[in-house]
Amino acid sequence: MPSQRTKGLLRKKALPYLIVSPYLIHLCLFVLFPVAFSIILTFHKWNIIAPMEYIGLDNFRHLVQDRLFWKAILNTGRFLLVHIPLQLVVALALAYILNEKIAMRGFFRASFFMPVVISGVVVTILWQQLFGLETGLLNRMLSGLGLSRVEWLSNPRISMISIAIMATWKNVGLYVILFLVGLQAVPQSYYEAAEVDGASAWQKFRYITLPAINPAIFMVVILSTIGGFSLFIEPYIMTDGGPLNTTLSAMLYIYKQAFGYYHMGYSATLGLFFALLIMMVVMVQKFTIEAKD
Repeated sequence: MPSQRTKGLLRKKALPYLIVSPYLIHLCLFVLFPVAFSIILTFHKWNIIAPMEYIGLDNFRHLVQDRLFWKAILNTGRFLLVHIPLQLVVALALAYILNEKIAMRGFFRASFFMPVVISGVVVTILWQQLFGLETGLLNRMLSGLGLSRVEWLSNPRISMISIAIMATWKNVGLYVILFLVGLQAVPQSYYEAAEVDGASAWQKFRYITLPAINPAIFMVVILSTIGGFSLFIEPYIMTDGGPLNTTLSAMLYIYKQAFGYYHMGYSATLGLFFALLIMMVVMVQKFTIEAKD
């Protein structure tokens, strides 16, 4: 029979494992198992109903030849080219304004952050109404000014730009807070010394502010990139990938392959490739920004 001391030691050693066991169970059920199952699916053909059929590397060959998937990748890249610079400029400008001693500064901070906590579905439906061709508020305003209506979502040239504008409005509040923290961390004495030396506003921004907010810029770029690659709700609700597949994002295409056509194996292959692509892009951004620093 184990002694009381032995039982106490066993309980003491088992306690840490009991504490972390809920996390480990969650990790296994919702991360490790889905990842492993997805990797297995990449070598199979499966439509949920019929048994899985092993097809080797056919899904990967299909991926290489799938022009629509590469178009979706290109569309996602176009979105990022608009979304990331727009996020940086708007967020930094708003943070600069909020960093000044203005009236109702707390109210404006909360107002800018409010869209971040609102459901993405709600925000997308709201902007879909704003972008409406006949009854949308934006086109009503243009008509009131004597200007022609704009096909915000049905014009292939500007539909992705319209979605990028909406996504910027949705997420900019978070990045304003990040920039604001960086701006408030800069000692005021630095700016006072620069003024004594005759530095211009641009020189103070270039040599004092910009180095101080570099960590915030890094975070904004990384988060915007990951968020841009995850673009799904907006084109799914607003355009369903149209017009002419110009707003078909990679995530939306993967979703359609899985739950529109039930090509589960091919969808898993696309998802695996896309996840690796995201990691590669983020790592390149990380090393590039660190090298500049």
